[in-house]
Amino acid sequence: MKRTLIFTGEGKGKTTAALGAVLRAVGHGHRSLIVQFIKADTRLGELAACGMLPGVEIVQMGCGFLPDESSPEFNQHRKAAAKALAFTERAFDSGKYDLVVLDEVCVAVAKRLIEEDRVLELLQHRRGVSCVILTGRDASMRMMKNADTITEMHCVRHGLQHGKQPQRGVEY
Repeated sequence: MKRTLIFTGEGKGKTTAALGAVLRAVGHGHRSLIVQFIKADTRLGELAACGMLPGVEIVQMGCGFLPDESSPEFNQHRKAAAKALAFTERAFDSGKYDLVVLDEVCVAVAKRLIEEDRVLELLQHRRGVSCVILTGRDASMRMMKNADTITEMHCVRHGLQHGKQPQRGVEY
C-alpha cells in the first residue's frame, strides 16, 4: 500500500511533522530518506539528529534562501532542485527506503525550480517506497489531489514576527 502525505501552509512545523513521521518509521525498523530541496544550512538540528537514527539518511541538496527569479543566482537554485529530483528518482528505484521525505518540494514547484508534472510522474511511478511526504508552503491543487493525507499548518503567531531571535533547537 502506497501513501502520499503533504504538510503545507504558512505556519511553522511542516518539516518537523515530517521528521516525526520518520521517527515513527524508525520505531518500526523502516528505512527513511529525507531530501532537502531548498535548505543548505549545515547547522540545522535535524541533520545531527538524523545522523544518530538507524536507517535514516538526510541529504541537503538546495542552495539556501531563494533569490528573486530575476536574480542571476536563481539558475543555481533551479539546477540544484533538478539534481535533487534526479537523486530522488534514483532513491525510489533503489529499493532501499520505506519512507521518503521531499522537504520543501512544494516550494520548489511553486517557485518554478522544477516542473510539477515531473514530481507527479515520479510519485505515480515510484517503486518500493510505501510512503512519500511532501513538505513546503504553497502546495498546488494538483499535488494535493494526488495526496492521501494533507495537513495545512496555520500560523496564529510567530515570535520572529515580533522581534524574537531564532532559537537553536526550535527554529533551526
